[in-house]
Amino acid sequence: MRLSDFDYALPPDLIAQHPVSPRDASRLLVVSRRDGRLEHRVFRDLPDYLRPGDALVLNDTRVIPARLQGRKPSGGAVEVLLLRPAAGPGQRETWEALVRPGRRLRRGTRLTFDGEAVGEVVASREDGVRLLAFEADRPVVEVMRAIGHTPLPPYVREPLRDPGDYQTVYAAAEGAVAAPTAGLHFTPTLLDHIRAMGVAVVTLTMHIGVGTFRPITTDDPTRHRMDAEWYGVSAEAAAAINAARSRGARIIPVGTSTARTLETVTGDDGSVRPGSGWSHLYIVPGHRFRAVDALVTNFHLPRTTLLMLVSALAGRELILRAYAEAIRTRYRFYSFGDAMLIL
Repeated sequence: MRLSDFDYALPPDLIAQHPVSPRDASRLLVVSRRDGRLEHRVFRDLPDYLRPGDALVLNDTRVIPARLQGRKPSGGAVEVLLLRPAAGPGQRETWEALVRPGRRLRRGTRLTFDGEAVGEVVASREDGVRLLAFEADRPVVEVMRAIGHTPLPPYVREPLRDPGDYQTVYAAAEGAVAAPTAGLHFTPTLLDHIRAMGVAVVTLTMHIGVGTFRPITTDDPTRHRMDAEWYGVSAEAAAAINAARSRGARIIPVGTSTARTLETVTGDDGSVRPGSGWSHLYIVPGHRFRAVDALVTNFHLPRTTLLMLVSALAGRELILRAYAEAIRTRYRFYSFGDAMLIL
């Protein structure tokens, strides 16, 4: 297996810059693992493929306004993406961060943020992450809410028309720097319809980090190491998923982050364990899925861990054929793009 096996060419004009409205008007490519059939539908048709008793599992993480504009002592501008809290020196609140431009930001450099906070570089890592220790009159999360901006993937080059466009309608637990984009297609009305069918709608949390965008840099993709992402699965969520499994129903995660969380907390016997922690799970072809029976997902960048995961579930050849069909019929790709249902 080589990284080049997971490549494809995408016309740039198919990279969606804004979501469709209403959300559930996006297109849906239904992919059958059983017979390889591809079917073109609209996302609001998703209930046609669900059965009473199924468990539809959502990631309720909420994107934080983690992109800050700062100034160096020289007055030069810097852009800081706060990733997650970290252990730091003394009593100062410390965060892992990416800084651009950051090549000359040595330890001890102090960055100022609109008079709201000062962040000192206290350490640098080989992967480019820096530790910033903050001095502020309030928690850094509150500073972000006051002056921060929603971080967007690098391929989205147009500003958000509405900050809520990059949040799911069920986002609740603050902590992500990227949205669980497969969930952006749902509306409250669609979710109510799904519940009324007798489908269990279950939520868990995985705070999506910068690893979502970190490229695989080795020709042997199995040597890639996933960044850790925090997850939480409540006892109620675990019980609902286990109940669906016990009655022979399907577990259908929405998004790759939800699938990774389920595979992290599910034992060899198929039972889900409640709890929280950090997941490094990296799913590549050959992975034996314990918790995922079907998957709602978006179309992913080539040569990425996300494309590896869907290829592990449906097979590389079928996924690449589905992507070729989506390109031929001009589906919209990536975060604000259309969706795929793998059955």
